[in-house]
Amino acid sequence: METLVGKKAPLFKAKAVINGSEIIGDFSLEQYIGKKDVIFFFYPLDFTFVCPTELLAFQEKIEEFEKRNVAVVGCSIDSEFSHWAWLQTELNKGGIKGVKYPIVADLTKTISENFGVLAGEYDYDEDGKAIFNGAPVAYRGLFLIDKQGIVRHSLINDLSLGRNIDDALRIVDALHHFEEHGEVCPANWTEGKDAMKPTQEGVAEYLSSH
Repeated sequence: METLVGKKAPLFKAKAVINGSEIIGDFSLEQYIGKKDVIFFFYPLDFTFVCPTELLAFQEKIEEFEKRNVAVVGCSIDSEFSHWAWLQTELNKGGIKGVKYPIVADLTKTISENFGVLAGEYDYDEDGKAIFNGAPVAYRGLFLIDKQGIVRHSLINDLSLGRNIDDALRIVDALHHFEEHGEVCPANWTEGKDAMKPTQEGVAEYLSSH
């Protein structure tokens, strides 16, 4: 599948759990258009191993995202009921109790497929029976969607590789710096460091002083 970067994020309406306990039936990222940037991330499954560490890490940094006017939304192929049960489970039992941002239920796997993160695909065997090749879950995909609904950044990890939440914040800062100042952000840039003007003179000046 071609990259979504630079394109409109796929639209959907789905069931989700919000505020850690409330199930709603028509969650959509469209509610943020014109209001907030969005970090929309996929994870493989509830009640697994790497996944709770990531969801809890996003919650630990939620104030940092909110300070930047960024909504955090998770998604997996589990049902809303599985999400709800996991959210009620204590951390010492492998749960994610305390997570408050929305978690979307992609039971049909269509959201994962539309975002290009489904870890397999449907096919047919020699007898014409439907089969699934690969893993019927989402890779660890992460998308930064701006206020216009455009995907500005994507990252897709294999199932065993957890993400760095601080780097998601760094990417948000880089986007905001560019939007505010018109300067582009070089390798390893973090908030407070020098950026550069997107010209030959700008890159020459940056490289000569770094």
